[in-house]
Amino acid sequence: MNPAAAANHIIRIAQERDIPGIVAIYDAILAEEEAGRRRVGWQRGVYPTEQTARAALKAGDLFVMAQDGGIVASCRINRRQEDSYEGFQWRHAAPDDQVMVLHTLTVAPWAEGRGCARAFVRYYEDYAARHGCPCLRMDTNAINTAARSLYKKLGYTESGIVPTTFNGIGGVMLVGLEKWIGDM
Repeated sequence: MNPAAAANHIIRIAQERDIPGIVAIYDAILAEEEAGRRRVGWQRGVYPTEQTARAALKAGDLFVMAQDGGIVASCRINRRQEDSYEGFQWRHAAPDDQVMVLHTLTVAPWAEGRGCARAFVRYYEDYAARHGCPCLRMDTNAINTAARSLYKKLGYTESGIVPTTFNGIGGVMLVGLEKWIGDM
């Protein structure tokens, strides 16, 4: 990772003006999936959509990474665990108010290789610590091997795979990931 490239980003809470940039990232990733160059398990018109971003914006838990004058990554960070999480074998039996969840981490294809995903996960971990949440959880589609590999490198443990309908997409094999960042 180029330290200079990773250092020139700003992660902040999203604003209305960021929605077009976030949707452009969704569309670019969907186009990569449709062309067979990427496997994340998304479906155009189902998930993620502009409404996905708008719902997160309205809830106040949508974050973006701005770099070189544009939006290059986004995610949602909150304490909401998906219903499917009940099927995972979590290693830590943390109360809900001590669990922080990362949802829909996206990096624009044109910004890959700049350390954006790693920087966003570090931000998420720091955010969780500042909010008293030592237990970190997230999920990904089992076919998203790139995300699974990254999360493993960053110290996340897979807590199982459950078949589910996820964000309106049927037949998803959902992988639960967890990391404990210590006693708060």
